[in-house]
Order: sequence, then structure tokens, then C-alpha cells
Amino acid sequence: MQTTLRASEKDKTPLRSVAAIALLFLWASQAMAAPAEDTHVPSAQWQRIASPEAVGWSSAKLALARKHSESLDTSAVMLVLNGQVLDEWGRTDERFNIHSIRKSILSSLMGAAVASGQVRLDATLAELGVDDNEPALTPSEKQATVADLLKSRSGIYHPALYETAAMAAKRPARGSHAPGSFWYYNNWDFNALNTIYEARTKTSIYTAFAHQLAQPLQMQDWRAQDGSHHTGKDSVHAAYPMRMSARDLARFGLLYLRGGQWTGKQVVPANWVRQSLEPHSDTGVDGGYGYMWWVSVDGRHLPSIKVPASTFSAQGYGGHMVVVVPAYDLVVVHRVNTDFSSNVVSDAQFARLLELILGARMAQ
Repeated sequence: MQTTLRASEKDKTPLRSVAAIALLFLWASQAMAAPAEDTHVPSAQWQRIASPEAVGWSSAKLALARKHSESLDTSAVMLVLNGQVLDEWGRTDERFNIHSIRKSILSSLMGAAVASGQVRLDATLAELGVDDNEPALTPSEKQATVADLLKSRSGIYHPALYETAAMAAKRPARGSHAPGSFWYYNNWDFNALNTIYEARTKTSIYTAFAHQLAQPLQMQDWRAQDGSHHTGKDSVHAAYPMRMSARDLARFGLLYLRGGQWTGKQVVPANWVRQSLEPHSDTGVDGGYGYMWWVSVDGRHLPSIKVPASTFSAQGYGGHMVVVVPAYDLVVVHRVNTDFSSNVVSDAQFARLLELILGARMAQ
């Protein structure tokens, strides 16, 4: 058994140990539910379901969920069922900072780079020539692989950019865990991965995102200026903030719900989607962690609620969520205007909202 620790932008406390390997493989075998044959994919505009009742959902209960969100700092909610808009409210076309959701986006781009041979999962940082400013990486730390970074298990606890004071305070001591042996939600891993991605593919994450995701998914609001690297003195590895709208993030969630396929084209390799959504680490109340995606384990995913099997999500500081529920063919996007630091929706608050949303599904 291996212990894990998360000190993320969401400032979580240490949680339970890694689940048994046999259980992880059992979960992985069930992780991706096959979409129904009559699934929809939006074109330039989203199609809207005429009546929630016609597809087995309650308008009255969805209204209760909307009313509850008004008591929170929620800025936008979008619910996509079978590829069509079930309900939406708030500023779904406004581009807010996506915070750590950017990591799931990088993961999707990395899939194509691995499939093409530009990046090897077993490549070590030593092989790739990856280091950092003083205090530089040790020979042991340089044995961390690309796969270790994707799983946030590098064992490298060098200062990182775009992390909060709380994250820095909870960072384990340098050299306290060997590469691959310990899970800790680590911005150093995520930032170094982008350095590797851009060096090996010879393209910016933002250019790759535009060509490989925004264009084929026909995202409505994305602009080239909505992403720029964040640099600083603590590390040579830049962070990569992005701004996106709820309705564009819904397309990204739907892409993964469809196993990486969009209008008959495999945008993200199907095997990569499956690998990314395996729980490579057990994180306690959050469930598990894959390749920069949060995945449910035994119904655990958010505080105080149990979610359907195979639920997974991309999450960002302050309540930014893209929750995918394959069991219901559903994508839930939740946004907060975190440009104002006082605007925050906690995990527990969002969990209650999600509970109300899922509760609007009538018995089927």
C-alpha cells in the first residue's frame, strides 16, 4: 500500500491510501461506457432538448438546482445530455479562467504526441534533459518518467509556478519519496510536462489546442489570445493558464464521454482516453487520479455524495468543473468568475448542486 497526498489549488488535506491493484483493474475494465447509437454531437451551434420530461428528466427539479446555484458564487451551468443541451443558465458564453482544467487539456494533447512517437511514457527526465533552477534536480529525481508526471507521482518537490501559498506549505520535503512511489498533486509535474510537450512537438500548447481541439470540436468562443504562459523566478517551467467558456468546455467533456471521437474522427486516441481515466492513485474522498483527470472509485468523487460508476472530471480552483457521467450520458459544466478572488464555490457546495442536478433524473 502506498500513501498519497494532495495539496492542490483547491487546498485539500491528506487523504486515504492507494486502493488495491486488483480493484483498480476491475474499475478500469468498466471505466468507459459505450455511447448509445443515437448520440448527438453539436455542430457550429448546440442543439437543445425541447422538454426535459421527454428524455426522462424533471423540469421542476432542474429548476430547484438552478435556484440553489443562485445561493452560490456560480456564474454559469451547462448540462449536456446525449450531446444536446438539457438545461443551461448564467453566462455560458463568457470566457473565465479554467485554472487546473488546463491540465486535463494538456493530457489530451499529450495523447496524440505519445501515439505519434514524439513523446515516450517511459522516457526519464535525464534522457529528456529536463532540469530546473537552483536547487537543481538530483540524479534520483531525474529518474522520474513522463508517466510519473502524468500521474502526479514524480517525487519531485521543487518550487513550482502558479501554486498557492497553501500548496507550497504542504509540499513534501525534497527527496522524501522516490519517483513513482507516492501521489501528491504537484504543479511542478504539470508544468514540466508542458515543457516536455512543447519541446518534443515543437509547438506551443495554445497552437496545438487550437488545431487539435478547438477547430475540430467547433468551439464557439475560443480565441488565440485566451492563453498565455505564466513565468517566474521559482522555476524554469512555465504554467499555461487558459480562458474558456462553459459551452466550449462542454464540448471538451463530451469528447471524452465519446471516447475521444467526434463526428466519426478519433480526435484523441481511444486507448489514451481509457488509460487517462484509470485510477492510477487512490486519493480518498476524491476517488482516484488518472493522467491529469479525476476519476471516481466506488462512488467516491466529491464530498458527501456518491456518484454513478465511471464518473470522471476535470477540476479547477474555485469551483470550475467539467463532470462527465457516462452512466447518464451526461456532461455537467460549472463556472465561477474567479477573476474576483472572493468568488469561490467549494467542493462541498458544488457536490450539493451536483446532487440536485442528478436527482432531477427520473427513475428509468
